[in-house]
Amino acid sequence: MKNRIFMIALLSGVMTVSCQKKDTPISGGNKEVIALEQKDTVKTESTKETKAKEEMAKLPKPYHPEENAEEKLSELQKEAQKENKKIMIQAGGNWCIWCLRFNNFVQSTPELKELVDTNYLYYHLNYSPENKNEKLFAKFGHPEKFGFPVFIVLGKNGKVVHIQDSSVLEEGKGYSLEKVKAFFTKWK
Repeated sequence: MKNRIFMIALLSGVMTVSCQKKDTPISGGNKEVIALEQKDTVKTESTKETKAKEEMAKLPKPYHPEENAEEKLSELQKEAQKENKKIMIQAGGNWCIWCLRFNNFVQSTPELKELVDTNYLYYHLNYSPENKNEKLFAKFGHPEKFGFPVFIVLGKNGKVVHIQDSSVLEEGKGYSLEKVKAFFTKWK
């Protein structure tokens, strides 16, 4: 029996459907069992997809594809110099459930929100089909290679201080309070 895995890219994430194919014909009842197993797998994945879409619909959408990110970051750099803060860029998009989860996690966790508000000017850099902000991503060394969200810490002078892959901050279907707090504390 050969296992075949098909990856279907979805706006809300990736859904994996596993199908089995025999090299030899299957007789009678086995075809029905395999068909039911495949139907159940697709149904389960469809339920997960529906839940993810429902979750995404409820989360705030902090990214603005229509915004001129270069101008916005120039303004933030001036403000960062005046306030003696660093700039924390969360790159991603409203299509990315992990990006939305992170934003919601920080905004709804008082100690994280305070840590961010005290030490950083926070910016959501959009990456989507409508606006990939290619010049900025190139300027920052193409951090999108890590996936999304990805974090770019800029000094008050606008220079990259650190790029952080978000996967190390994850825990289950969310983020670890301790890891996120340590990340924000380390780079303030």
